[in-house]
Amino acid sequence: MSKLRRQISANISSVAETKDLKVIKSKTGNLYESIAIIAKRSNQINISLKEELHNKLDEFATHTDSLEEIHENKEQIEISRAYERMPNPALLATQEFLEDKIYHRKNDNDLFS
Repeated sequence: MSKLRRQISANISSVAETKDLKVIKSKTGNLYESIAIIAKRSNQINISLKEELHNKLDEFATHTDSLEEIHENKEQIEISRAYERMPNPALLATQEFLEDKIYHRKNDNDLFS
């Protein structure tokens, strides 16, 4: 099992729940900065999940264009269903952010005067 799959299976609910914006804001001092950090991490999680899923599904891919060879593969369906049941990357990123598992820093060059 990949590191990401183990991280995801850490009892994170796949249902969206309301979060206290004051708590999110308190991490950086700016709500919009906190949301930007969560969004960037969510993007990273989404990309790695897609790569992992495509790599697993490529094992089942046939490289012929014949319609006769297309058949239902139960393992492939189970893999797809497992990924569909996973929590949304935004939920995962928010949970990581609230648990201080995301490293972030403010770049002084990005500040406007």
